[in-house]
Amino acid sequence: MKTFELNLTSEELTKRTSKDCLIPKVMLEKDCEEYNLLCDGDKKALKHLVLAANKIDEVFMKQDNAANIDFKTFLEEESKKGNEDAKMTLKLFNAQIGMVAVDSEANKIYLAKGYGDLPGKGFYPNDLTTDEFHNILIDMIKSGKIKEVEDILNQRTMVIRDGKWLKAIDFTEFFKDEFSYVAQNLQIAATLSSNKDFNEYLKLQADALMEADPMLDAKADKKWAELQDTPLEFTISREQYADELTGTVIENAELSALLNKNNITPISKDSIGARVGIVNKKGTEKLLEIKKHLPLLAKNMPYNDEYEQNINTEDDKQTMVDVDIVTLRGDEGTYRGGITLAQNLPNNDKLSLTIGGGRRNVYHRQIRTSNTPEAIEKRQKRLNATLKKEFHKYYNPEADHWFTIGHENVHSLGPKSGTEALGKYKNIIEENKADMGSLALLDILLKQEMYTEEEVKQILVTYAADNFLKARPTLSQAHRVRTVMQSKYFLDKGAITLDENNLININLEKMIPTAKQMLAEIIKVQLSQDFNTGEKYVLENFIWTDEMEIISKKLKEIDKSLNGILKTPLADELSGKNTN
Repeated sequence: MKTFELNLTSEELTKRTSKDCLIPKVMLEKDCEEYNLLCDGDKKALKHLVLAANKIDEVFMKQDNAANIDFKTFLEEESKKGNEDAKMTLKLFNAQIGMVAVDSEANKIYLAKGYGDLPGKGFYPNDLTTDEFHNILIDMIKSGKIKEVEDILNQRTMVIRDGKWLKAIDFTEFFKDEFSYVAQNLQIAATLSSNKDFNEYLKLQADALMEADPMLDAKADKKWAELQDTPLEFTISREQYADELTGTVIENAELSALLNKNNITPISKDSIGARVGIVNKKGTEKLLEIKKHLPLLAKNMPYNDEYEQNINTEDDKQTMVDVDIVTLRGDEGTYRGGITLAQNLPNNDKLSLTIGGGRRNVYHRQIRTSNTPEAIEKRQKRLNATLKKEFHKYYNPEADHWFTIGHENVHSLGPKSGTEALGKYKNIIEENKADMGSLALLDILLKQEMYTEEEVKQILVTYAADNFLKARPTLSQAHRVRTVMQSKYFLDKGAITLDENNLININLEKMIPTAKQMLAEIIKVQLSQDFNTGEKYVLENFIWTDEMEIISKKLKEIDKSLNGILKTPLADELSGKNTN
Protein backbone atom coordinates (compact mmCIF):
# COMPACT_ATOMS: atom_id res chain seq x y z
CA MET A 1 0.00 0.00 0.00
CA LYS A 2 1.28 3.45 -0.93
CA THR A 3 1.79 5.77 2.05
CA PHE A 4 1.17 9.51 2.30
CA GLU A 5 1.84 12.32 4.77
CA LEU A 6 -1.25 14.25 5.85
CA ASN A 7 -1.07 17.95 5.08
CA LEU A 8 -3.57 19.53 7.48
CA THR A 9 -2.90 19.84 11.20
CA SER A 10 -5.18 18.25 13.78
CA GLU A 11 -6.45 21.71 14.69
CA GLU A 12 -7.25 22.56 11.08
CA LEU A 13 -8.93 19.19 10.49
CA THR A 14 -11.03 19.59 13.63
CA LYS A 15 -12.20 23.00 12.45
CA ARG A 16 -12.94 21.96 8.88
CA THR A 17 -14.94 18.87 9.92
CA SER A 18 -16.94 20.72 12.60
CA LYS A 19 -20.69 21.25 12.24
CA ASP A 20 -20.12 24.97 11.69
CA CYS A 21 -17.68 24.51 8.81
CA LEU A 22 -18.77 21.28 7.10
CA ILE A 23 -22.47 21.64 6.37
CA PRO A 24 -24.51 18.50 5.59
CA LYS A 25 -26.91 18.43 2.64
CA VAL A 26 -29.34 15.56 3.18
CA MET A 27 -30.76 13.76 0.16
CA LEU A 28 -33.82 11.46 0.26
CA GLU A 29 -34.29 9.59 3.54
CA LYS A 30 -34.61 5.81 3.86
CA ASP A 31 -38.36 5.59 4.35
CA CYS A 32 -39.41 8.68 2.42
CA GLU A 33 -42.79 9.04 0.76
CA GLU A 34 -41.21 9.60 -2.66
CA TYR A 35 -39.65 6.13 -2.55
CA ASN A 36 -42.63 4.39 -0.97
CA LEU A 37 -44.94 5.64 -3.74
CA LEU A 38 -42.83 3.97 -6.45
CA CYS A 39 -43.98 0.68 -7.92
CA ASP A 40 -41.96 -2.42 -7.00
CA GLY A 41 -40.17 -2.51 -10.36
CA ASP A 42 -38.94 1.07 -10.03
CA LYS A 43 -37.80 0.41 -6.46
CA LYS A 44 -35.73 -2.53 -7.66
CA ALA A 45 -34.37 -0.54 -10.61
CA LEU A 46 -33.39 2.29 -8.28
CA LYS A 47 -31.01 0.01 -6.39
CA HIS A 48 -29.07 -0.79 -9.55
CA LEU A 49 -28.99 2.86 -10.57
CA VAL A 50 -27.43 3.71 -7.20
CA LEU A 51 -24.84 0.95 -7.62
CA ALA A 52 -23.99 2.29 -11.07
CA ALA A 53 -23.66 5.84 -9.75
CA ASN A 54 -21.40 4.77 -6.88
CA LYS A 55 -18.95 3.23 -9.34
CA ILE A 56 -18.70 6.57 -11.16
CA ASP A 57 -16.83 7.87 -8.10
CA GLU A 58 -13.85 5.70 -9.08
CA VAL A 59 -13.91 7.09 -12.62
CA PHE A 60 -14.03 10.67 -11.44
CA MET A 61 -11.30 10.20 -8.84
CA LYS A 62 -8.92 8.91 -11.52
CA GLN A 63 -9.81 11.84 -13.78
CA ASP A 64 -9.31 14.31 -10.95
CA ASN A 65 -5.94 13.14 -9.65
CA ALA A 66 -4.03 9.94 -10.37
CA ALA A 67 -3.21 9.58 -6.66
CA ASN A 68 -6.79 9.90 -5.39
CA ILE A 69 -7.64 6.23 -5.07
CA ASP A 70 -4.32 5.29 -3.45
CA PHE A 71 -4.77 8.15 -1.01
CA LYS A 72 -8.33 7.12 -0.15
CA THR A 73 -7.15 3.52 0.48
CA PHE A 74 -4.40 4.85 2.73
CA LEU A 75 -6.88 6.96 4.71
CA GLU A 76 -9.27 4.04 5.13
CA GLU A 77 -6.52 1.77 6.44
CA GLU A 78 -5.18 4.44 8.79
CA SER A 79 -8.71 5.11 10.06
CA LYS A 80 -9.13 1.43 10.93
CA LYS A 81 -5.98 1.71 13.04
CA GLY A 82 -7.56 4.54 15.04
CA ASN A 83 -5.71 7.43 13.41
CA GLU A 84 -8.04 10.35 14.23
CA ASP A 85 -6.41 12.75 11.79
CA ALA A 86 -6.85 10.18 9.02
CA LYS A 87 -10.54 9.82 9.96
CA MET A 88 -11.10 13.56 9.68
CA THR A 89 -9.09 13.76 6.45
CA LEU A 90 -11.15 10.90 5.02
CA LYS A 91 -14.33 12.79 5.92
CA LEU A 92 -13.10 15.80 3.95
CA PHE A 93 -11.92 13.60 1.09
CA ASN A 94 -15.34 11.96 0.80
CA ALA A 95 -17.08 15.33 0.90
CA GLN A 96 -15.01 16.84 -1.90
CA ILE A 97 -14.30 13.49 -3.64
CA GLY A 98 -10.61 14.16 -3.99
CA MET A 99 -7.39 15.17 -2.31
CA VAL A 100 -7.34 18.71 -3.73
CA ALA A 101 -10.27 21.11 -3.58
CA VAL A 102 -11.32 24.66 -2.80
CA ASP A 103 -13.55 25.99 -0.02
CA SER A 104 -16.19 28.72 0.03
CA GLU A 105 -13.54 31.33 0.85
CA ALA A 106 -11.52 30.37 -2.25
CA ASN A 107 -8.80 28.67 -0.19
CA LYS A 108 -7.14 25.66 -1.78
CA ILE A 109 -7.36 22.53 0.37
CA TYR A 110 -4.48 20.08 -0.01
CA LEU A 111 -5.07 16.93 2.02
CA ALA A 112 -1.69 15.27 1.33
CA LYS A 113 1.76 16.83 1.43
CA GLY A 114 3.47 17.04 -1.92
CA TYR A 115 0.24 16.81 -3.92
CA GLY A 116 -0.95 20.11 -5.32
CA ASP A 117 -3.42 21.14 -7.96
CA LEU A 118 -2.68 20.13 -11.56
CA PRO A 119 -4.02 22.11 -14.55
CA GLY A 120 -4.53 18.87 -16.44
CA LYS A 121 -5.94 17.12 -13.36
CA GLY A 122 -5.65 13.34 -13.87
CA PHE A 123 -6.44 13.59 -17.57
CA TYR A 124 -2.79 14.17 -18.37
CA PRO A 125 0.51 12.89 -16.90
CA ASN A 126 1.01 14.65 -13.57
CA ASP A 127 4.55 15.74 -14.50
CA LEU A 128 3.48 17.32 -17.80
CA THR A 129 4.04 21.09 -17.81
CA THR A 130 2.10 23.44 -20.06
CA ASP A 131 5.17 24.34 -22.13
CA GLU A 132 6.16 20.71 -22.59
CA PHE A 133 2.59 19.86 -23.56
CA HIS A 134 2.58 22.52 -26.26
CA ASN A 135 6.01 21.55 -27.59
CA ILE A 136 5.12 17.86 -27.81
CA LEU A 137 1.96 18.65 -29.76
CA ILE A 138 3.89 20.91 -32.14
CA ASP A 139 6.44 18.17 -32.77
CA MET A 140 3.70 15.56 -33.26
CA ILE A 141 1.89 17.69 -35.84
CA LYS A 142 5.13 18.40 -37.69
CA SER A 143 5.79 14.64 -37.67
CA GLY A 144 2.43 13.98 -39.32
CA LYS A 145 0.66 12.63 -36.22
CA ILE A 146 -2.49 14.64 -36.94
CA LYS A 147 -5.04 12.03 -35.85
CA GLU A 148 -3.09 11.35 -32.67
CA VAL A 149 -3.13 15.06 -31.74
CA GLU A 150 -6.82 15.30 -32.55
CA ASP A 151 -7.47 12.41 -30.15
CA ILE A 152 -5.32 14.00 -27.43
CA LEU A 153 -7.37 17.20 -27.66
CA ASN A 154 -10.67 15.32 -27.60
CA GLN A 155 -13.07 15.59 -24.67
CA ARG A 156 -13.39 11.83 -24.13
CA THR A 157 -9.79 10.69 -23.74
CA MET A 158 -7.20 10.18 -21.01
CA VAL A 159 -3.63 11.03 -22.04
CA ILE A 160 -0.46 9.11 -21.14
CA ARG A 161 3.19 9.35 -22.17
CA ASP A 162 4.29 7.23 -25.10
CA GLY A 163 8.06 7.58 -25.38
CA LYS A 164 8.73 11.16 -26.45
CA TRP A 165 5.11 11.56 -27.56
CA LEU A 166 1.73 11.56 -25.87
CA LYS A 167 -0.99 9.00 -26.44
CA ALA A 168 -4.77 9.31 -26.00
CA ILE A 169 -6.88 6.46 -24.63
CA ASP A 170 -10.65 6.59 -25.02
CA PHE A 171 -12.66 6.62 -21.78
CA THR A 172 -14.32 3.32 -22.70
CA GLU A 173 -10.93 1.62 -22.80
CA PHE A 174 -9.27 3.45 -19.91
CA PHE A 175 -12.26 2.89 -17.60
CA LYS A 176 -13.25 -0.47 -19.06
CA ASP A 177 -13.73 -2.23 -15.71
CA GLU A 178 -15.70 0.62 -14.13
CA PHE A 179 -17.83 1.24 -17.22
CA SER A 180 -18.58 -2.47 -17.58
CA TYR A 181 -19.92 -2.55 -14.03
CA VAL A 182 -22.02 0.55 -14.62
CA ALA A 183 -23.37 -0.79 -17.92
CA GLN A 184 -24.30 -4.12 -16.34
CA ASN A 185 -26.35 -2.40 -13.65
CA LEU A 186 -28.04 -0.12 -16.18
CA GLN A 187 -29.01 -3.13 -18.25
CA ILE A 188 -30.52 -4.83 -15.19
CA ALA A 189 -32.39 -1.64 -14.23
CA ALA A 190 -33.79 -1.48 -17.77
CA THR A 191 -35.49 -4.85 -17.21
CA LEU A 192 -37.10 -3.65 -13.96
CA SER A 193 -38.18 -0.05 -14.45
CA SER A 194 -41.82 0.64 -15.33
CA ASN A 195 -41.14 3.24 -18.03
CA LYS A 196 -40.45 2.13 -21.59
CA ASP A 197 -38.68 5.33 -22.69
CA PHE A 198 -36.49 5.36 -19.59
CA ASN A 199 -35.55 1.72 -20.18
CA GLU A 200 -34.62 2.48 -23.77
CA TYR A 201 -32.35 5.28 -22.59
CA LEU A 202 -30.66 3.04 -20.02
CA LYS A 203 -29.91 0.45 -22.70
CA LEU A 204 -28.49 3.10 -25.03
CA GLN A 205 -26.38 4.53 -22.21
CA ALA A 206 -25.08 1.07 -21.34
CA ASP A 207 -24.10 0.50 -24.98
CA ALA A 208 -22.29 3.85 -25.09
CA LEU A 209 -20.14 2.88 -22.11
CA MET A 210 -18.92 -0.30 -23.78
CA GLU A 211 -17.63 0.94 -27.14
CA ALA A 212 -15.43 3.84 -28.27
CA ASP A 213 -18.03 5.27 -30.60
CA PRO A 214 -19.14 8.90 -30.06
CA MET A 215 -22.32 8.19 -32.03
CA LEU A 216 -23.43 5.78 -29.30
CA ASP A 217 -23.04 8.62 -26.78
CA ALA A 218 -25.01 10.85 -29.13
CA LYS A 219 -27.89 8.39 -29.36
CA ALA A 220 -28.01 8.00 -25.59
CA ASP A 221 -27.86 11.77 -25.06
CA LYS A 222 -30.59 12.33 -27.64
CA LYS A 223 -32.91 9.86 -25.94
CA TRP A 224 -32.09 11.22 -22.47
CA ALA A 225 -32.94 14.75 -23.60
CA GLU A 226 -36.39 13.56 -24.70
CA LEU A 227 -37.33 12.08 -21.30
CA GLN A 228 -40.14 14.00 -19.65
CA ASP A 229 -42.72 11.75 -17.99
CA THR A 230 -40.58 9.19 -16.19
CA PRO A 231 -40.77 8.20 -12.51
CA LEU A 232 -36.99 7.84 -12.15
CA GLU A 233 -34.03 10.02 -13.11
CA PHE A 234 -30.57 8.79 -14.03
CA THR A 235 -27.87 10.84 -15.69
CA ILE A 236 -24.26 10.31 -16.57
CA SER A 237 -23.07 13.90 -16.89
CA ARG A 238 -20.06 15.08 -18.86
CA GLU A 239 -18.90 18.64 -18.19
CA GLN A 240 -15.64 20.50 -18.76
CA TYR A 241 -14.95 22.87 -15.87
CA ALA A 242 -12.02 20.95 -14.34
CA ASP A 243 -9.55 20.58 -17.21
CA GLU A 244 -7.47 23.76 -17.40
CA LEU A 245 -4.74 22.39 -19.67
CA THR A 246 -6.41 21.53 -22.98
CA GLY A 247 -7.67 25.04 -23.60
CA THR A 248 -4.20 26.56 -23.23
CA VAL A 249 -3.17 25.32 -26.66
CA ILE A 250 -4.83 28.27 -28.37
CA GLU A 251 -2.61 30.64 -26.34
CA ASN A 252 0.50 29.31 -28.10
CA ALA A 253 0.64 31.14 -31.43
CA GLU A 254 2.64 28.50 -33.30
CA LEU A 255 0.57 25.61 -32.00
CA SER A 256 -2.72 27.43 -32.56
CA ALA A 257 -1.77 28.09 -36.18
CA LEU A 258 -0.89 24.43 -36.72
CA LEU A 259 -4.18 23.32 -35.18
CA ASN A 260 -6.15 25.68 -37.41
CA LYS A 261 -4.23 24.54 -40.47
CA ASN A 262 -5.14 20.92 -39.71
CA ASN A 263 -8.75 21.68 -38.69
CA ILE A 264 -8.25 20.46 -35.11
CA THR A 265 -10.57 22.00 -32.53
CA PRO A 266 -9.32 21.51 -28.95
CA ILE A 267 -12.12 20.49 -26.60
CA SER A 268 -11.52 20.32 -22.84
CA LYS A 269 -11.90 16.95 -21.13
CA ASP A 270 -15.21 15.73 -19.75
CA SER A 271 -15.39 15.08 -16.03
CA ILE A 272 -17.83 12.23 -15.42
CA GLY A 273 -20.62 12.45 -12.86
CA ALA A 274 -23.82 10.60 -12.03
CA ARG A 275 -27.21 11.63 -10.70
CA VAL A 276 -29.96 9.34 -9.39
CA GLY A 277 -33.34 10.64 -8.37
CA ILE A 278 -37.11 10.38 -8.31
CA VAL A 279 -38.96 12.84 -10.53
CA ASN A 280 -41.16 15.24 -8.56
CA LYS A 281 -44.29 15.69 -10.65
CA LYS A 282 -45.61 18.79 -8.87
CA GLY A 283 -42.29 20.61 -9.16
CA THR A 284 -41.97 19.55 -12.79
CA GLU A 285 -45.41 20.93 -13.68
CA LYS A 286 -44.28 24.34 -12.42
CA LEU A 287 -41.11 24.16 -14.51
CA LEU A 288 -43.02 23.34 -17.67
CA GLU A 289 -44.99 26.58 -17.45
CA ILE A 290 -41.97 28.40 -18.86
CA LYS A 291 -41.42 25.97 -21.74
CA LYS A 292 -44.01 27.58 -23.99
CA HIS A 293 -42.15 30.89 -23.74
CA LEU A 294 -38.74 29.60 -24.90
CA PRO A 295 -39.19 30.32 -28.63
CA LEU A 296 -40.19 33.89 -27.75
CA LEU A 297 -37.17 34.24 -25.48
CA ALA A 298 -34.96 33.01 -28.32
CA LYS A 299 -36.33 35.82 -30.52
CA ASN A 300 -35.38 38.36 -27.86
CA MET A 301 -31.74 37.32 -27.42
CA PRO A 302 -29.25 39.98 -28.56
CA TYR A 303 -28.01 39.68 -32.14
CA ASN A 304 -30.15 36.56 -32.61
CA ASP A 305 -29.95 36.88 -36.40
CA GLU A 306 -26.17 36.36 -36.31
CA TYR A 307 -26.05 32.80 -34.95
CA GLU A 308 -27.86 29.49 -34.63
CA GLN A 309 -29.37 28.67 -31.25
CA ASN A 310 -30.10 25.27 -29.71
CA ILE A 311 -33.68 26.42 -29.39
CA ASN A 312 -35.05 28.08 -32.50
CA THR A 313 -38.16 30.20 -32.82
CA GLU A 314 -40.29 27.34 -34.14
CA ASP A 315 -39.22 24.36 -32.06
CA ASP A 316 -38.17 24.22 -28.41
CA LYS A 317 -36.39 20.89 -28.07
CA GLN A 318 -36.14 21.28 -24.33
CA THR A 319 -37.40 19.00 -21.59
CA MET A 320 -37.18 19.80 -17.90
CA VAL A 321 -37.78 17.95 -14.65
CA ASP A 322 -37.63 18.71 -10.95
CA VAL A 323 -35.96 15.82 -9.16
CA ASP A 324 -35.80 14.59 -5.58
CA ILE A 325 -32.20 13.49 -5.30
CA VAL A 326 -31.26 9.99 -4.14
CA THR A 327 -27.55 10.48 -4.77
CA LEU A 328 -25.01 12.56 -6.69
CA ARG A 329 -21.68 10.91 -7.41
CA GLY A 330 -18.47 11.67 -9.25
CA ASP A 331 -18.32 15.17 -10.70
CA GLU A 332 -21.95 15.71 -9.65
CA GLY A 333 -21.24 15.02 -6.00
CA THR A 334 -18.06 17.03 -5.42
CA TYR A 335 -18.75 19.56 -2.69
CA ARG A 336 -15.96 22.05 -3.36
CA GLY A 337 -17.09 25.41 -2.06
CA GLY A 338 -20.56 24.69 -3.42
CA ILE A 339 -22.60 22.23 -5.43
CA THR A 340 -24.81 22.62 -8.46
CA LEU A 341 -28.50 23.47 -8.15
CA ALA A 342 -29.40 22.35 -11.67
CA GLN A 343 -27.99 21.39 -15.06
CA ASN A 344 -28.74 21.99 -18.71
CA LEU A 345 -27.25 19.20 -20.83
CA PRO A 346 -25.88 18.08 -23.27
CA ASN A 347 -23.37 20.88 -23.74
CA ASN A 348 -22.71 22.45 -27.14
CA ASP A 349 -19.70 20.26 -27.93
CA LYS A 350 -21.77 17.06 -27.79
CA LEU A 351 -22.55 15.20 -31.01
CA SER A 352 -26.21 14.61 -30.12
CA LEU A 353 -27.01 18.25 -30.87
CA THR A 354 -25.87 17.75 -34.46
CA ILE A 355 -28.16 14.75 -35.06
CA GLY A 356 -31.36 16.51 -34.08
CA GLY A 357 -31.16 16.07 -30.32
CA GLY A 358 -32.38 18.61 -27.81
CA ARG A 359 -31.41 19.58 -24.29
CA ARG A 360 -32.81 18.77 -20.87
CA ASN A 361 -32.87 20.69 -17.60
CA VAL A 362 -32.73 18.80 -14.31
CA TYR A 363 -33.25 20.64 -11.02
CA HIS A 364 -31.99 19.35 -7.67
CA ARG A 365 -34.67 19.82 -5.02
CA GLN A 366 -32.66 18.73 -1.98
CA ILE A 367 -29.72 20.99 -2.85
CA ARG A 368 -31.84 24.13 -2.95
CA THR A 369 -34.03 23.30 0.06
CA SER A 370 -32.71 24.84 3.26
CA ASN A 371 -35.65 25.84 5.45
CA THR A 372 -34.44 24.48 8.78
CA PRO A 373 -34.78 26.91 11.71
CA GLU A 374 -30.99 27.26 11.78
CA ALA A 375 -30.87 28.13 8.07
CA ILE A 376 -33.67 30.67 8.40
CA GLU A 377 -31.99 32.34 11.38
CA LYS A 378 -28.63 32.53 9.58
CA ARG A 379 -30.31 33.93 6.45
CA GLN A 380 -31.96 36.71 8.46
CA LYS A 381 -28.70 37.62 10.16
CA ARG A 382 -27.08 37.89 6.75
CA LEU A 383 -29.85 40.14 5.43
CA ASN A 384 -29.70 42.36 8.50
CA ALA A 385 -25.96 42.81 8.07
CA THR A 386 -25.82 43.27 4.29
CA LEU A 387 -29.14 44.35 2.72
CA LYS A 388 -30.99 47.65 3.15
CA LYS A 389 -34.11 47.09 5.26
CA GLU A 390 -36.63 48.23 2.65
CA PHE A 391 -35.65 45.33 0.37
CA HIS A 392 -36.03 42.56 2.95
CA LYS A 393 -39.70 42.11 2.01
CA TYR A 394 -38.65 41.13 -1.51
CA TYR A 395 -36.00 38.61 -0.53
CA ASN A 396 -37.35 35.13 -1.21
CA PRO A 397 -35.24 31.94 -1.30
CA GLU A 398 -37.68 30.47 -3.82
CA ALA A 399 -36.84 33.35 -6.16
CA ASP A 400 -33.32 31.95 -6.39
CA HIS A 401 -34.89 28.82 -7.87
CA TRP A 402 -36.81 30.93 -10.39
CA PHE A 403 -33.58 32.68 -11.30
CA THR A 404 -31.87 29.30 -11.73
CA ILE A 405 -34.66 28.17 -14.06
CA GLY A 406 -33.92 31.18 -16.24
CA HIS A 407 -30.18 30.54 -16.04
CA GLU A 408 -30.47 26.93 -17.21
CA ASN A 409 -32.81 27.81 -20.05
CA VAL A 410 -30.54 30.59 -21.32
CA HIS A 411 -27.78 28.00 -21.71
CA SER A 412 -29.91 26.81 -24.64
CA LEU A 413 -30.05 30.32 -26.10
CA GLY A 414 -27.30 32.36 -27.71
CA PRO A 415 -24.53 31.10 -30.03
CA LYS A 416 -24.62 27.33 -30.46
CA SER A 417 -21.01 26.91 -31.59
CA GLY A 418 -17.64 28.62 -31.92
CA THR A 419 -17.02 29.40 -28.26
CA GLU A 420 -14.16 26.88 -27.95
CA ALA A 421 -11.93 29.62 -29.36
CA LEU A 422 -12.34 31.51 -26.07
CA GLY A 423 -10.17 28.88 -24.38
CA LYS A 424 -10.00 29.03 -20.58
CA TYR A 425 -12.50 31.91 -20.58
CA LYS A 426 -15.21 29.97 -22.42
CA ASN A 427 -16.97 28.64 -19.32
CA ILE A 428 -16.75 31.94 -17.43
CA ILE A 429 -18.36 33.78 -20.32
CA GLU A 430 -21.02 31.12 -20.88
CA GLU A 431 -22.04 31.11 -17.22
CA ASN A 432 -22.11 34.89 -17.28
CA LYS A 433 -24.40 34.77 -20.32
CA ALA A 434 -26.81 32.40 -18.57
CA ASP A 435 -27.06 34.64 -15.50
CA MET A 436 -27.59 37.84 -17.44
CA GLY A 437 -30.09 36.22 -19.77
CA SER A 438 -32.11 35.08 -16.76
CA LEU A 439 -32.41 38.71 -15.60
CA ALA A 440 -32.57 40.41 -19.01
CA LEU A 441 -35.57 38.39 -20.19
CA LEU A 442 -37.67 38.98 -17.06
CA ASP A 443 -39.56 41.84 -18.71
CA ILE A 444 -40.63 39.46 -21.50
CA LEU A 445 -41.84 36.89 -18.97
CA LEU A 446 -43.65 39.61 -17.02
CA LYS A 447 -45.60 40.59 -20.16
CA GLN A 448 -46.38 36.91 -20.74
CA GLU A 449 -47.66 36.73 -17.13
CA MET A 450 -45.17 34.01 -16.27
CA TYR A 451 -44.21 36.19 -13.29
CA THR A 452 -46.00 38.98 -11.45
CA GLU A 453 -44.39 42.37 -10.81
CA GLU A 454 -43.87 41.31 -7.19
CA GLU A 455 -42.13 38.10 -8.26
CA VAL A 456 -39.86 39.98 -10.67
CA LYS A 457 -38.81 42.26 -7.80
CA GLN A 458 -38.17 39.20 -5.65
CA ILE A 459 -35.91 37.68 -8.31
CA LEU A 460 -33.97 40.93 -8.76
CA VAL A 461 -33.51 41.58 -5.03
CA THR A 462 -32.63 38.00 -4.18
CA TYR A 463 -30.09 37.93 -7.01
CA ALA A 464 -28.51 41.21 -5.92
CA ALA A 465 -28.32 40.20 -2.26
CA ASP A 466 -26.85 36.78 -3.00
CA ASN A 467 -24.36 37.90 -5.63
CA PHE A 468 -21.69 39.01 -3.17
CA LEU A 469 -19.09 36.41 -2.17
CA LYS A 470 -17.19 35.63 1.02
CA ALA A 471 -13.85 35.87 -0.78
CA ARG A 472 -12.26 36.69 -4.11
CA PRO A 473 -12.16 33.52 -6.25
CA THR A 474 -9.39 32.35 -8.56
CA LEU A 475 -9.73 32.46 -12.33
CA SER A 476 -10.21 28.69 -12.38
CA GLN A 477 -13.57 29.05 -10.57
CA ALA A 478 -15.78 29.89 -13.54
CA HIS A 479 -19.03 30.11 -11.60
CA ARG A 480 -17.59 32.49 -9.03
CA VAL A 481 -15.53 34.60 -11.40
CA ARG A 482 -18.67 35.48 -13.30
CA THR A 483 -20.30 36.52 -10.00
CA VAL A 484 -17.52 39.04 -9.34
CA MET A 485 -17.76 40.31 -12.92
CA GLN A 486 -21.48 40.92 -12.54
CA SER A 487 -21.19 42.62 -9.17
CA LYS A 488 -18.59 45.02 -10.56
CA TYR A 489 -20.69 45.70 -13.65
CA PHE A 490 -23.86 46.43 -11.66
CA LEU A 491 -21.89 48.61 -9.23
CA ASP A 492 -20.36 50.55 -12.13
CA LYS A 493 -23.79 51.14 -13.69
CA GLY A 494 -25.35 52.23 -10.40
CA ALA A 495 -27.89 49.42 -10.39
CA ILE A 496 -26.38 48.26 -7.09
CA THR A 497 -24.67 50.52 -4.55
CA LEU A 498 -23.76 50.54 -0.87
CA ASP A 499 -25.54 53.10 1.29
CA GLU A 500 -24.02 55.15 4.11
CA ASN A 501 -24.29 52.10 6.41
CA ASN A 502 -22.55 49.85 3.89
CA LEU A 503 -25.79 48.00 3.16
CA ILE A 504 -26.68 46.82 -0.34
CA ASN A 505 -28.99 49.31 -2.05
CA ILE A 506 -30.77 48.29 -5.26
CA ASN A 507 -32.09 50.52 -8.04
CA LEU A 508 -34.82 48.21 -9.31
CA GLU A 509 -35.41 50.34 -12.40
CA LYS A 510 -31.81 49.86 -13.53
CA MET A 511 -31.48 46.11 -12.88
CA ILE A 512 -33.02 44.67 -16.06
CA PRO A 513 -31.55 47.30 -18.44
CA THR A 514 -28.11 46.71 -16.93
CA ALA A 515 -28.50 42.95 -17.41
CA LYS A 516 -29.55 43.52 -21.03
CA GLN A 517 -26.48 45.64 -21.66
CA MET A 518 -24.11 43.09 -20.17
CA LEU A 519 -25.83 40.23 -22.01
CA ALA A 520 -25.37 42.02 -25.34
CA GLU A 521 -21.68 42.54 -24.60
CA ILE A 522 -21.27 38.87 -23.67
CA ILE A 523 -22.93 37.67 -26.88
CA LYS A 524 -20.61 39.91 -28.89
CA VAL A 525 -17.63 38.34 -27.13
CA GLN A 526 -18.90 34.85 -27.96
CA LEU A 527 -19.50 35.82 -31.58
CA SER A 528 -15.95 37.17 -31.87
CA GLN A 529 -14.59 33.62 -31.48
CA ASP A 530 -11.39 35.32 -30.37
CA PHE A 531 -9.35 34.41 -27.31
CA ASN A 532 -7.93 37.91 -26.79
CA THR A 533 -11.38 39.49 -26.92
CA GLY A 534 -12.64 37.03 -24.32
CA GLU A 535 -9.62 37.56 -22.08
CA LYS A 536 -9.92 41.34 -22.28
CA TYR A 537 -13.61 41.27 -21.33
CA VAL A 538 -13.11 38.94 -18.38
CA LEU A 539 -10.09 40.75 -16.95
CA GLU A 540 -11.72 44.17 -17.32
CA ASN A 541 -14.66 43.02 -15.21
CA PHE A 542 -13.06 40.52 -12.85
CA ILE A 543 -12.07 43.13 -10.28
CA TRP A 544 -12.60 42.74 -6.55
CA THR A 545 -13.92 46.14 -5.50
CA ASP A 546 -13.95 47.91 -2.14
CA GLU A 547 -17.69 47.26 -1.91
CA MET A 548 -17.18 43.53 -2.37
CA GLU A 549 -14.52 43.48 0.33
CA ILE A 550 -16.82 45.28 2.78
CA ILE A 551 -19.65 42.78 2.23
CA SER A 552 -17.30 39.78 2.26
CA LYS A 553 -16.05 40.68 5.74
CA LYS A 554 -19.63 40.81 7.00
CA LEU A 555 -20.43 37.46 5.40
CA LYS A 556 -17.41 35.79 7.00
CA GLU A 557 -18.48 37.01 10.43
CA ILE A 558 -21.97 35.52 10.04
CA ASP A 559 -21.27 32.36 8.05
CA LYS A 560 -18.40 30.14 9.24
CA SER A 561 -19.12 27.34 6.73
CA LEU A 562 -16.23 26.37 4.48
CA ASN A 563 -17.61 23.38 2.65
CA GLY A 564 -20.39 20.80 2.67
CA ILE A 565 -20.98 17.09 2.62
CA LEU A 566 -23.76 15.08 1.01
CA LYS A 567 -25.72 12.67 3.16
CA THR A 568 -27.52 10.00 1.13
CA PRO A 569 -29.46 7.74 3.53
CA LEU A 570 -31.76 6.14 0.95
CA ALA A 571 -28.88 5.49 -1.46
CA ASP A 572 -26.79 4.01 1.35
CA GLU A 573 -29.64 1.71 2.32
CA LEU A 574 -30.19 0.54 -1.27
CA SER A 575 -26.50 -0.12 -1.90
CA GLY A 576 -25.85 -1.75 1.47
CA LYS A 577 -23.24 0.89 2.27
CA ASN A 578 -21.96 0.99 5.85
CA THR A 579 -22.41 4.57 7.05
CA ASN A 580 -21.07 4.06 10.59
